[in-house]
Amino acid sequence: MSHDSRTALRICPLCEATCGLTLTIEGTTVTGARGDRDDIFSRGFVCPKGASFGGLDGDPDRLRVPLVRGEDGELREATWAEAFDRIADRIPALTGAHGPQAVGVVLGNPNVHTMAGSLYPPLLLAALRTRNVFTASTLDQMPKHVSSGLLFGDAHAIPVPDLDRTDHLLLIGANPLESNGSLCTAPDFPGRLKALRRRGGTLTVIDPRRTRTARLADRHVAIRPGADALLLAAMAHVLLREKLADPGPLAEHLEGADELDAALADFTPDAIAAACDVDAATITALARELAAAPTAAVYARIGSCTVEHGTLASWLVDVLNILTGNLDRPGGALFPLSATARAPRAAAPGKGFALGRWASRVSGHPEAKGELPTAALAEEIETPGEGRIRALVVLAANPVLSAPDGDRLDAALAGRLDFMVSVDPYLNETSRHADVVLPPPPPSQSAHFDFAFNSFAVHNQVRYTPAPVPLEDGRMDESEIHARLILAVSGMHGAPPSAVDDLAITTAITRAGAPEELAGELTGESGPERRLDLMLRLGPYGLTLEELLAHPHGIDLGPLKPRVPEILRTRSGRIELLPAPIAADLPRLRRALGESPAPLVLVGRRHLRSNNSWMHNVGSLSGGSNVCTLQIHPDDAARLGLVGGATVRIESAGGGVEAPAEITDTVRSGVVSLPHGWGHSRPGTRMSVAAAHPGVNVNQLLDGTLLDPLSGTAVLNAIPVTVTVTPSP
Repeated sequence: MSHDSRTALRICPLCEATCGLTLTIEGTTVTGARGDRDDIFSRGFVCPKGASFGGLDGDPDRLRVPLVRGEDGELREATWAEAFDRIADRIPALTGAHGPQAVGVVLGNPNVHTMAGSLYPPLLLAALRTRNVFTASTLDQMPKHVSSGLLFGDAHAIPVPDLDRTDHLLLIGANPLESNGSLCTAPDFPGRLKALRRRGGTLTVIDPRRTRTARLADRHVAIRPGADALLLAAMAHVLLREKLADPGPLAEHLEGADELDAALADFTPDAIAAACDVDAATITALARELAAAPTAAVYARIGSCTVEHGTLASWLVDVLNILTGNLDRPGGALFPLSATARAPRAAAPGKGFALGRWASRVSGHPEAKGELPTAALAEEIETPGEGRIRALVVLAANPVLSAPDGDRLDAALAGRLDFMVSVDPYLNETSRHADVVLPPPPPSQSAHFDFAFNSFAVHNQVRYTPAPVPLEDGRMDESEIHARLILAVSGMHGAPPSAVDDLAITTAITRAGAPEELAGELTGESGPERRLDLMLRLGPYGLTLEELLAHPHGIDLGPLKPRVPEILRTRSGRIELLPAPIAADLPRLRRALGESPAPLVLVGRRHLRSNNSWMHNVGSLSGGSNVCTLQIHPDDAARLGLVGGATVRIESAGGGVEAPAEITDTVRSGVVSLPHGWGHSRPGTRMSVAAAHPGVNVNQLLDGTLLDPLSGTAVLNAIPVTVTVTPSP
């Protein structure tokens, strides 16, 4: 280490595992990253993404100053003042002329990985007063929010598997050895699964691909894609009909147990075996093993969410945990309690959770958790009429790649918007259409706290890392960017950014019924730090920012504990096992029993060395297994006359793409797999590494019409496709 090198701590912002890192810094440049062995949560674990922190942080393609579109239509570098002046000039004028619904807001996945992205978007939405809100959730996890809202009355009350204490873990549609976990924050997920096996526990994986996670399992069930809800319903049927259901202490908090039994009567193992392509004996064994385990947890993720029955599958995961008595008990699935959560309240009925409080203008899609389907964004921009989206604010999102039918959205952004703002460090496939691009600084120049992911952590803990590197001249802190954006769109352009934080603090104190004097007691060198300090003080552990700063490796808040009935917000004050929207959707699942499966269906896949579309520009992470190939089973390849490496054309309802074939028995027959987040071949971007290895956009195969009706989530998996050999030139 050179004489001017130093080390600093930084929580990794590159996936949901939130591992602690020790950075090596020379001057203001991050030259290395390793796991922080003293981190109270991750204990030194680091994955390839975290180890490449310096490469992403110092990427020369990152924008350094704002871009503003000139009269000639070209984006040029501008001052921060010019950028915000342009926003303040255009958006209030548009909302004044056409109303608040003339503006749409798109929130991408990276927002939950930064303090600013967590703290400020709610204030932006309040300032704009628009209902045209689209997020990555309707391309990913919204089914889980909806099922939790209906079961527990709170869309954010999502139980997580107690990985470190369970005896039996059943994973469905999840591949945490490559995703690092999702809606389940668990540094070193692989090590935790191996520890489960070492202590004599059982790991079962249900997945159409023999993933790295499946290879670790005691039992791998290669289900037909899209049949997750059917399989889970049959397992619940077995528990009920064989009298294996035993909710234990939860029984007094359940509503609708008898109705549930009747609702699942048709989903016998024999009835669903053909649709799942899993024999009835295996389904029965899965249910019996779950019931017999001393403790057990069922955990499902994106593979079971982004399908036609995603909300039903998410609901049935918790039904199985409830029926086996494993919800809300150690070793089962419990509700984390983060340090910035609201302090626990006395158990009492709540307001409940409602769906469809409003609907989208064009297709009438019902809202879910205040959001409309991202798949509907293009039609809301291009369809004439009152309420058409004329301006778009895009925060760390790239829907041209992540949403269905990117070509249609690409055209809408290019030709139908009056104005667009992007907060993004890159000029990518979406931000290239913006009239103003506001680039946040590299992560080394930002403080970090995980507001969202601590609510999904498998162990209660709290950690905060200040910015390891001072803000570079000419850069603007991400929180200040967001605050100035809020002021610009709300008619308060020119007010100090601190006004936004001061208002947020005053509002939070008033809502909590805390004394006004508390505002003067807050510490912190910035508005976000003061807001964090307030949330900690008002939270369940009564902590302060000063305590976090005094414990740079984190504070252990103990294992997860039972939280029912305090967690419940339903109108009945109980867990509502068969909510009306779920019951109304079950006939659609019954009809799936009689449908003929498509000969060939497509599923996505994740790479350990990437995260959706936003990490493909890091050179050290490109190549190796991180490639965009169509995986296909040898039997299907032989039937279609394919050879490995040949270029093939994949077609579906939304169009077609071409990719090299990778013949492998890790996918089951009848299934092909393309990874998500690729397609970096559009002109006008400034991502040189990604452009050199563009891949193809799997979501271009979708036309956006197929959604899970309860959650509005796009169906991205189990898509019927045809595959043909591309003729040689």
